[in-house]
Amino acid sequence: MRSKWMVVLAAASLLAILPALAQVTANSPENGAVIAPHQIRPMKLHRVRKDGTVESTNWSGYAVTGSSFTVAEGSWTVPAVNCSQTPNTYAAFWVGIDGYSSDSVEQTGTLAECNGTSAIYYAWYEFYPNPSYEITSVPVSPGNEISASVTYNGSKFTTTIKNVTTGNSYSRSARVRGAARSSAEWIAEAPCCTSSGGILPLADFGTAYFGQDYTDVSGTNDATDSSTSGAISAFGSDVQEIIMVNGSTGADEAVPSSLTSDGTSFTVAWESE
Repeated sequence: MRSKWMVVLAAASLLAILPALAQVTANSPENGAVIAPHQIRPMKLHRVRKDGTVESTNWSGYAVTGSSFTVAEGSWTVPAVNCSQTPNTYAAFWVGIDGYSSDSVEQTGTLAECNGTSAIYYAWYEFYPNPSYEITSVPVSPGNEISASVTYNGSKFTTTIKNVTTGNSYSRSARVRGAARSSAEWIAEAPCCTSSGGILPLADFGTAYFGQDYTDVSGTNDATDSSTSGAISAFGSDVQEIIMVNGSTGADEAVPSSLTSDGTSFTVAWESE
């Protein structure tokens, strides 16, 4: 176990000093998408706790690690953000492949922004380090049930997101050269970037609900790699529980629950900005 975490720590340290290696090839966005003002980024590791949980300054939720991932499927309910409590803050919710200990992420999800005390919600996709794109053809609102997936077919990644409540959906494919395909994730994130390139403050989203036990979307949250296919819990010792913390104070900002008994679902509770 110690050597496993040393590998994770070493990988995170390396990512901090290396430029982005992944190269993304995609056409201009299809109708229904425009460049978004914020990016969703790979995990910034803070430290590993004695109980084996991982602290991150921008992610909270679950990741599974392995090799040659081809599928990550997730679902969640769009949380309402409390902008009177946390004005000018942000929160993203997504499913993806890569980013846990690699420098690319192939992902799609929803984002909530407190513009002052007014809330804005939208769907997005991203092949990081390329920009994030807002999906204008899939509007989202608090309480909507979202189903999303990222798949790899041997040459391209495809992100698909569906607002189950309204029926609107969107897919986008791209080649990502150098993608590690070493992890899959189900995450609540404080996105990027401040004027100095730092992490944006986290909006008060209350509690976010991920997985089929909360959304009734079957087959979520699950993933497939070279040796395992199934719910989060099917990955056994390769399941990583991630707690978002403040990078300066170490205070908890967003905390995931334990997995439900069938290993598919969990919640993330907002703790602080």
